[in-house]
Amino acid sequence: MTSALLRNIAAQDFAEYRGRVTRLSGARIEADGPLSRLGDYCEIETATGDDVLAEVVVVEPERLILMPLAASSAVSLGGRVVASQRFSRFIVGDGLANRALDALGRPIDGQADPADVESIERRSVLAAALDRVTPDRRITTGLRAIDMLLPIGEGQRIGIFAASGVGKTSLVEQLSRQIECDHVILCLVGERGREVEALWSGHRDKPAGAATTIVAATSDESASMRVRAVEQALAMAEHWRGKGRHVVLFIDSVTRLALALREVGLAAGEPPTLRALTPNVFSALPKIVERCGAIRGGGAITAIFTVLSETDDVDDPIVELMKSLLDGHVILSRRLAEKVHFPAIDVGSSVSRLASHLLDGDALDLSRQVQTILAEYAEARTMVESGIYRKGSSAAIDRAIEIIPLLNEFLRQPASEHADPGAATRQLRALLVDGPTHG
Repeated sequence: MTSALLRNIAAQDFAEYRGRVTRLSGARIEADGPLSRLGDYCEIETATGDDVLAEVVVVEPERLILMPLAASSAVSLGGRVVASQRFSRFIVGDGLANRALDALGRPIDGQADPADVESIERRSVLAAALDRVTPDRRITTGLRAIDMLLPIGEGQRIGIFAASGVGKTSLVEQLSRQIECDHVILCLVGERGREVEALWSGHRDKPAGAATTIVAATSDESASMRVRAVEQALAMAEHWRGKGRHVVLFIDSVTRLALALREVGLAAGEPPTLRALTPNVFSALPKIVERCGAIRGGGAITAIFTVLSETDDVDDPIVELMKSLLDGHVILSRRLAEKVHFPAIDVGSSVSRLASHLLDGDALDLSRQVQTILAEYAEARTMVESGIYRKGSSAAIDRAIEIIPLLNEFLRQPASEHADPGAATRQLRALLVDGPTHG
């Protein structure tokens, strides 16, 4: 006990390091101190008495460049800058379950500050890489399209790729309510305040299910706050994973996170590159993905990242980067959404790279049959819809034409429906074996 107390005392820094504001320029504040590292937080005094919190984004021998996390109009030249011990740490603990927080861990749900929490230092993002294990246990989402055809394993990292207006938010909400786990963390980056309230209301009033925590930084908050929301959510997820629990982390969306990282990078003087994105975007996203996953000895973070694509062709650099990093991707189709087919999952274009590990022999065979039917129909769709194709030209295409309507009906699912995997397997088997006669 005594040695632990001495170590704790030795780790404390009782000196107050400070500096002064030397220049104000748009979203940047320059100061001659305090002694800091990249990513540290400082508090800047103002004439109104309300200190402004700012993140250190550049460290040079004679100056710091800081990005304020809130409006900085009250900051003036000569204002005192002090290193912030409190906000250079993250809060974690069971007291955060079933709460809604901002990026600094402060409650936004109208309740008192959470109890049973502790603060932790920033941790290495690539620690324990050799302790990662390949997901081998399928988790139930209650969605037939995913459980039957695009399975998710405990600790898998997947992406939901979609243009605007095709049901991405509804799919995230349905998954977060139904997915099988110990904790759900919804990290909302640059989201509208109305959407944050709607998601929180839906989870607050649900009768059962996993404990849910929302970490939100809305679109009107600073770039640093939007980035920190992800770091706060990851710190909580890693804490619970370290206790052997299964955490499902939603980050919505990676695209808005990338824009926030670009804003930070530009303020730090980084050069814009492809699509005006700065180099820090391409270095930060892989580290965020690698912090998720299953670890040896128990505990897993199953990560679901949403990515906004500029077009339905899914060809922008953030989409391509995330597809290369993740263990699978779910693509939402505007064509299906326009036909009121929800969830609008384009199964033929989507991929689960761990399907062969997660599905048993019979289920894997059914999944491959569906993929084959969808591929045959996709290849002939233009001819079929234009009336050029003649029945009897191809047995495979004829079968696909017969089964596709039934398959689409099978894949449609109301947001309130939680499908049982066993019943869904029997239904899919009957559809593929008996075809239209059992529609």
